[in-house]
Amino acid sequence: MNVNLTIEATYVLGPALAAFLALAAVRHHRAQPGWTGRHVVLRAAACLYAAAVLSITVFPLEVTWGKYANQMPWWNQINFVPLVTADMTAMPNILMFVPLGVTLPLLTRVSSTVRAVGVSALASLCIESTQLLSYVLFNNGRAVDINDLLANTLGGLFGYLLVRLSLGRPSARELLRRFALPGSAAGRPVVAAAA
Repeated sequence: MNVNLTIEATYVLGPALAAFLALAAVRHHRAQPGWTGRHVVLRAAACLYAAAVLSITVFPLEVTWGKYANQMPWWNQINFVPLVTADMTAMPNILMFVPLGVTLPLLTRVSSTVRAVGVSALASLCIESTQLLSYVLFNNGRAVDINDLLANTLGGLFGYLLVRLSLGRPSARELLRRFALPGSAAGRPVVAAAA
């Protein structure tokens, strides 16, 4: 069977975003804690960011089987050697994960550098694993690179440190605490005072 089709991001992410916005509207209408005013804006921004990252890293899915399939073995699509082949293409990967690092203390209880690095690395590993899986299942030509994982993690760390430094300034701390979800790392006075 010969298959050659493209699954665009809008076909998957569009309905997912619509479902999230509908859920957010219902929770906002019911005035549920963490879903009102600035909090719902923060959640929507984080959701749009996640969709943007997926549209860059995973989509479009090129499904090719039969005579259209990429004939390279899947293990040839993985770069296991860090830093040897690193170049300026690492900069977009670093920049792509800075917003993740920024939103971590605003949305979650991640309150340490080690945990922020761990979450950033895990998110990047999920992306790289999805790229590999899509190559195995769909023969779509995505490569998996340890340098991408390192660059993404570094970007998450930079974003997290940016928020931590901002929490040390009273005016920035007040603004961040207004947007942060209740119970999040930036929303708790203990973390803000320690920063």
